[in-house]
Amino acid sequence: MLYQLSCVFSNVSTSLCVQRTISGKQGVFSRAVCRVCSRLFREPKLLPCLHTFCADCIRQLETFSAPGAGGGRSRVDLPSSGVDGLTTDHLALDEVLMETLLMERSVLCDLCSESDAGKRCEVCCLNLCDFCSQAHRRQKRTSSHSIHSLEDLKSQGRLSRPVLCSLHPGQELRLFCEPCDLAVCLECAAVFHRDHQCSPTHDVINQHGDCIRELVSGSLRPRLSRLEEAMRRVEISKEALKIRTDSLASEIRAYARSYASAVEAHCCSLLRTLEELKIQRRNQLNLQSVQLQQALSDARGGVDFAERLLTCGSEAEILSAKGVTTRRLMSLLECGYDPHPATQGVVSERDEFTLVCKDSAGEPMGKGGDPVLVSIVHKDRKDCVVETTIVDNNDGSYAVSYTPMEPGSYSVWVCVKAQHVKGSPFVLTVKREFQHHRGIFHCCSFCSSGGAKEARCGCIGTMPGGFQGCGHGHKGHPGKPHWSCCGSVVEGSECVRSLGLASLRGHVRTVEL
Repeated sequence: MLYQLSCVFSNVSTSLCVQRTISGKQGVFSRAVCRVCSRLFREPKLLPCLHTFCADCIRQLETFSAPGAGGGRSRVDLPSSGVDGLTTDHLALDEVLMETLLMERSVLCDLCSESDAGKRCEVCCLNLCDFCSQAHRRQKRTSSHSIHSLEDLKSQGRLSRPVLCSLHPGQELRLFCEPCDLAVCLECAAVFHRDHQCSPTHDVINQHGDCIRELVSGSLRPRLSRLEEAMRRVEISKEALKIRTDSLASEIRAYARSYASAVEAHCCSLLRTLEELKIQRRNQLNLQSVQLQQALSDARGGVDFAERLLTCGSEAEILSAKGVTTRRLMSLLECGYDPHPATQGVVSERDEFTLVCKDSAGEPMGKGGDPVLVSIVHKDRKDCVVETTIVDNNDGSYAVSYTPMEPGSYSVWVCVKAQHVKGSPFVLTVKREFQHHRGIFHCCSFCSSGGAKEARCGCIGTMPGGFQGCGHGHKGHPGKPHWSCCGSVVEGSECVRSLGLASLRGHVRTVEL
């Protein structure tokens, strides 16, 4: 049986996370502090959404049967074993250890438990007093261990601790079971994973770490950039909408005041219509902003945790959280909102797209007849409007065709029953037609024309002192193969003469040897 709980983010809702004073700083959360109880983590558990809370805090949270509509809630499923089945956040335990060392002036030696510890063994992860530190160095088994001052480690802000097995206290997780996808200790491997392939963590860390790293750098990092750019465009649209509506409202009021009271009613009608359009469009932008903010928050949270896990986590810590981290990153890729790049077109070429109408359940309507409006307007030239043709296929789909005549960026507004479809307005980028070369790609006119002295080329090469054979190396020659029609040295380029960028000097047709 799966239990569902609603995880609420602090920047969207205050149902779960409330800004409080932590570590003496107002509104700043320490990574060692639970955002529910505002205390240092006690048995921190990692949720599938990569948020960490105390095990007891998760048990006390109110469960929800469905996520809040647009309220920033993320519904997560608990395993059948409940909270105890969640992955332990060992990174959070490291932060608790560091926070404890920073808050307490003295720490007892882990070996003798009598003297204050001043040093720490990085291999054994033990705090040692001066006497135990010297004894630690004298022992043959630990003589090569790296021992550092606690004050130096505190200043670096990073302390690691051994990851111990929950079934066999005192046993570190040094092996990784491939079939079970689980970090295990030596006793677990001998008892529960006897017939499984178990490898040392240092042998498999690169393979599994690279998997998480590829998800972050190859997929989610670019998505973060697109989400941030889409968020920026939405904010710009909202500001432009406000400026435009305010400007229109001023014009309407000035127009109405110039007439008698007979047109006052008409003025009020226009203002009401404008206000309704403003509210409608603002609501659409607000909804899109909330969706982008949620997607951005989810993606940033996943990326931040994964990068911190790869940067700060030990081998056992990475492998311990590898399963839940990979599943979260894959779910963000599969289900998250991802803004798509703009559509492109070519000047004077007819293009089309199909609009499919669906009902509230996501099924095709199956019938036509709905009023559909498509408007394509140039972003820089408002008087440049592309004429569209809409064909009702009588099955809930509509074929929209258009032929742009000017290059540039266009806004494509698509409305059904006076309501914008999701994502409207879309972006259409129109480019001019590619201009092909009409000459040949040669070394010089003399060689490509078979030795004709009158042959001329698109380059500005001349032969001082009269004709002297091959034109290589003469004044103005580009010194490399080039197009005879325009002189361009890039074989796959457009013809600049066709674009009117080259001089219209005389040319003699050349033949290829």
